[in-house]
Amino acid sequence: MNDMLKLLLQHKIVAILRGIEDRDADAAAQALIDGGIHMMEITMNTEGAAAMIERWRTKFDGKAAVGAGTVIDVALAEQAVAAGAQYLISPNLDEDVIAFGRERGISVWPGVMTPTEIVKAWKAGADAVKIFPMGTLGIGYLQEIRGPLNDIPMIATGGVDLHNIADYFKAGANAVGMGSKLVNLQWIREGKFDLVTERARQFVEAVRDL
Repeated sequence: MNDMLKLLLQHKIVAILRGIEDRDADAAAQALIDGGIHMMEITMNTEGAAAMIERWRTKFDGKAAVGAGTVIDVALAEQAVAAGAQYLISPNLDEDVIAFGRERGISVWPGVMTPTEIVKAWKAGADAVKIFPMGTLGIGYLQEIRGPLNDIPMIATGGVDLHNIADYFKAGANAVGMGSKLVNLQWIREGKFDLVTERARQFVEAVRDL
C-alpha cells in the first residue's frame, strides 16, 4: 500500500479547496491543519492552483499531504505533478491519467459512479476511487454497491455534513472528500480562520472512532 493511500485510510478526510484566492490560501491551509486535517487538495480549476501546490509542499511539508483535484486529463496531471502534487483526484475516469500517475508512483483517485466504472478504474490501477456525486446518489447507493465491491477503497464526495458523516462510513466509505461544508470560503475571505479551525476539529473528531 502506498503512503498516500495509507494516509487517506488513516485520516479519512480530504479537504477540497476550490476557488480559493492566493492571498488567503496559506492561512486557510494552516487553519485546517490546526484543526487536524492532514490531506488537502487544490482543484486545478482554481486560479493559480499550481503555484499554491508548489508553495504548500514546502510550507506544510510533514504537516499535510498536498494533492491536486479536478485533474480531468493528462495535461492537467502533468502541471499538477510538476508543481509537486502528491496525489491526483478527478471528477471523471481517465485511464491515461491513472497510467501517468502509476509510471511516476503517484496515487490517482478517479471520480466514478457506476459499478462498471469503479471496476474499470480499479483494473486500470487506481488504488482508490472517488464516488461522485455522492450528494445526489445518496448513502443507500453507496451501501448497495459496497456489497459486491467490498475490496476497493472508496472516497465519498458530495453531501457530507456533520450530522451525516458517520452514516457515510457505516454505508461503506473509507474516506470522504469535503468542500464548502468544511472549507467555508466566506469565513476565509473575512479572515475568520478560528472558525475554519473549529469546523475542521469537529469533523476530525466525528471520524476519529469510525
